[in-house]
Amino acid sequence: MLGPMDEFPVHQLPHPIAWPGSSDRNFYDRSYFNAHDRTGNIFLISGIGYYPNLGVKDAFVLVRRGDVQTAVHLSDAIDQDRLNQNVLNYRVEVIHPLHSLRIMMDETDGVALDLTWNGLFDVVQEQRHFLRTGTRITLDAQRFAQLGSWSGHIGIDGEEITVDPSVWIGSRDRSWGIRPIGEAEPAGRPADPPFEGMWWLYVPMAFDDFSIVLIIQEEPSGFRSLNDVTRIWKDGRVEQMGWPRVKIHYTSGTRIPTGATIEATAQDGTPVRFDVESKLPVPIHVGGGYGGDSDWIHGMWKGEKFTERLTYDMTDPAIIGRAAFGVIDHVGRAVCTEGATTSEGWGLFEHGALGRHDPSGFADWLTVAP
Repeated sequence: MLGPMDEFPVHQLPHPIAWPGSSDRNFYDRSYFNAHDRTGNIFLISGIGYYPNLGVKDAFVLVRRGDVQTAVHLSDAIDQDRLNQNVLNYRVEVIHPLHSLRIMMDETDGVALDLTWNGLFDVVQEQRHFLRTGTRITLDAQRFAQLGSWSGHIGIDGEEITVDPSVWIGSRDRSWGIRPIGEAEPAGRPADPPFEGMWWLYVPMAFDDFSIVLIIQEEPSGFRSLNDVTRIWKDGRVEQMGWPRVKIHYTSGTRIPTGATIEATAQDGTPVRFDVESKLPVPIHVGGGYGGDSDWIHGMWKGEKFTERLTYDMTDPAIIGRAAFGVIDHVGRAVCTEGATTSEGWGLFEHGALGRHDPSGFADWLTVAP
């Protein structure tokens, strides 16, 4: 079970790198990327994951243009060479760790990628994310995030889209640890208390002089199990911005947001306001493999050398109806107001309100905004 990484002094436990420190079936190691050109006309989301205790590695590419969302899925048996991240035609090359990398996918079912990432700001280490259901640990993860620019090209059905780094921007994160993956496990005793839902907000945005990374999770009562918002300056300083107050603006009759108002606090006590708007929504549980996706689940064994392409009509009522039961990533634009100064930022606006959430007035899984 030895691999190339075992040549390097990176071991944390007295066994090969290929063996996770935890035997939990849900141990994972994943990268997530998003890219857009600030127009709201296109949004690309992609990722690669390794699931050593399930023997699986997989990758996905999700692209929305107009009312069409296209997903490409790739899956295969895991190998021990973690220095060369790949799933079939999909590859990630780390050029300069924590600064630049390259994502490539040779033509697969009509879709191809060759994109190079350059960090505009330093990576930021987020707070450790930890949840229990009863006595069992269901989520124990570490993550870092970064804002950056993209260059290269995207190919879709013979059309080549040029990715210009002067306008193409996005965020990425790396996370690892334990979270639900793969096939559903036997239920055992029903959860006590039962799972009633969760409220989630993730906003990484790049401005001219700084970037922000905001991450909040709330229980149905509104109690925050995760609260972290930091500002990363060009010179590397990381500034905590307090306990933000958030108002999500929902489309009437839905749980699909049009934007949000976020009020935070600079380290010197100055109020800082972010007015965020959605330019294009991409439900990542519609072909992206995240919670609630009925078509693709990260870590599920699909057999060796598996690929598929799925296409979704985002005006289909059945697809629209799935939006309330998962997280939606949006091309995000924000205006930051700090004193008499305003600045424009772009990045990701990710939100999900699943089930009951008392502060939002959602009494159950089916309640929608007035």
